Amino acid sequence: MSTEHDTVAAAEANADAVRDWKHWHERRTESVSAPYGPLSLKGTHWLADHPEGELPELPGRWAETPDAVVLTAGPGDGLTLDGRPVTGEVRLTADSGPVADARVAHGGRRLVVIHREGLWAVRDFDPGAPARRAFTGIDATAYDARWAVPGRFTPYGEDRTVTVGNADGKERGLGLGGELAFRIGGVEHTLQVTVEGDGSLWAVFADATSGTSSYRFRFLRPAAPDAEGRTTVDFNRTLLPPCAFADHFLCPFPPPGNTLATEIAAGERNLLDR
Repeated sequence: MSTEHDTVAAAEANADAVRDWKHWHERRTESVSAPYGPLSLKGTHWLADHPEGELPELPGRWAETPDAVVLTAGPGDGLTLDGRPVTGEVRLTADSGPVADARVAHGGRRLVVIHREGLWAVRDFDPGAPARRAFTGIDATAYDARWAVPGRFTPYGEDRTVTVGNADGKERGLGLGGELAFRIGGVEHTLQVTVEGDGSLWAVFADATSGTSSYRFRFLRPAAPDAEGRTTVDFNRTLLPPCAFADHFLCPFPPPGNTLATEIAAGERNLLDR
């Protein structure tokens, strides 16, 4: 009787996991295709590359100082700050909230000020971007329980920073907080991971499908480990990085040791072709 009961309980748990994954995939598709989702990013303009202050396809003059961006515009430029026309000179700091709430707008576009490694840039999010219009969905493998396995997180004695290549061709530091160990198909694997502010983990990894049946690298975001370092490594929820949706994101490549020899045929794999 107990065996039959266990079988039924396992089937119900799997059905719940399948439903949860479908909802996750639907929400994810809605998020990336939203008016100001990653598909709408048309450009990231580093002010250091434009000392004259003119940015491609953007009105006004933009200049950087050590602690702010100075925007100068007139009534004819059509720029607004907090919903009001920009007429004259304004100082801008980095936008940290949702893109839709960016302080500077040009019609339906949102111009997001960012600050990275001492440099200032302006990101141009346009709901009418060609990539958003062409989007038909994300190629994702259906839920399979064998890709959700127990994991154990071991923190480093102190945070480490490694230099890795980025999607824009430059090298930058990637902070790492520990190692995540797990078994797939009876084989032990480890990934170096970043610890986020809420305690959750973030891994940038590649595997034997990368660059062939999957994007060249992907993200994994396990939940915060418990007091003993236990968490679930669920590759069903593997994510495409932002640069899979637009070329103007600064996605880091996997750090040394984060290229798995096995095929992770799970989660988000690529964008669907039109």
